[in-house]
Amino acid sequence: MEALTTHSSQARALSWSNITAGFVTVLVGFSSTGAIVFQAAAAAGATQEQVSSWMGALGLGMGATCIGLSLRYRVPVITAWSTPGAALLATSLAGVPMAEAIGVFLFSAALVTLCGVTGLFEKALNHISLPLAAAMLAGILARFGIDVFVAMKSQFALVFAMLATYVLGKRLWPRYAVIVVLALGSAVAWALNLMHFDAFQFALATPSFTAPAFSWSTLLGIGVPFFVVTMASQNVPGVAVIRASGYQTPISPLITTTGLTTLLLAPFGCFSLSLAAITAAICMGREAHEDPSKRYVAGIFAGLFYLLAGLFGATIGALFAALPRELVLAVAGMALFATIANSLNTALLSEHHREPAIVTFLVALSGVSLFGIGAAFWALVGGALTSFALNWRREARPPPAGKSP
Repeated sequence: MEALTTHSSQARALSWSNITAGFVTVLVGFSSTGAIVFQAAAAAGATQEQVSSWMGALGLGMGATCIGLSLRYRVPVITAWSTPGAALLATSLAGVPMAEAIGVFLFSAALVTLCGVTGLFEKALNHISLPLAAAMLAGILARFGIDVFVAMKSQFALVFAMLATYVLGKRLWPRYAVIVVLALGSAVAWALNLMHFDAFQFALATPSFTAPAFSWSTLLGIGVPFFVVTMASQNVPGVAVIRASGYQTPISPLITTTGLTTLLLAPFGCFSLSLAAITAAICMGREAHEDPSKRYVAGIFAGLFYLLAGLFGATIGALFAALPRELVLAVAGMALFATIANSLNTALLSEHHREPAIVTFLVALSGVSLFGIGAAFWALVGGALTSFALNWRREARPPPAGKSP
């Protein structure tokens, strides 16, 4: 009877909006930063077969963890490769043998796993307030919202038609607005001859195992910075997205799972799996499902699409390259409009946290990077310091003369 009840609940949670959210998540993930992964592989001197293996291992890892963790916690847990980490690798792996690069991946994954098993990472994050987490999320996502209108400069007809459809869709069928926008955008792009499938062809990924080698100079010079960047610039905002979306999922098991999965798949090119931030917001927003308890299905479908993307390895890049960049930017931005609005509302609700939240939002929006660590981390640091300066011992101050406490 319990099994029947669970099956019935999952059936009710299934919706086209969940499926679309999962697809848009993968679309944005691969199309926005996939090129950086190719650059990192090229810097390590990867062959075409190894590049295919890298994409296959990443797709398999993201797919398995998205599906497994979303089912386990009934929360849309979205994982992703570390984009800041990939950028660091693209500039640091030149001249490093592939075997030592794999050693760096294993070393970083071991440190991530240790952070998860010991619970140190989660304990540190428990001190981040919800308004600051929401402000940081809004700052990160606001750039995607702005990109909708930036894209309109180069493809006005396409993006304007999509935006008009989005506004009309939010009025008439709010749950399916993004689906309709994606469908209409694809049709308009096709009519304007903006789709380019000339170089596209299907090919299965071929796993390529590389035995690791370890060098102290490489581990210290690349491995440690890679670990720090992954945790500070990827996992910290990933946790902030989960908390800002109202989910209280235990973080340590998530970190442990991503670390162990990376350890398993690193010899095949899976350089890092971590908690997603921007793409996670797509599956955690109202567009995925009105009921927050049913949005985990979007995470499952994101995992399925990731598995499919990994199955075809490097050729998935050609598929997303066939879509006009403006279409991808517009769909991603519009899918995040509601999340940006809700995050700003949460961030500015408390008077005591309003100015620290604004500092957090602006630093995140600026995209500033210091010491190789991205804006998300520094946004939280700036907001926390501002909050401390403005609110420290506020409650302990005596009330003004003539007024009762």
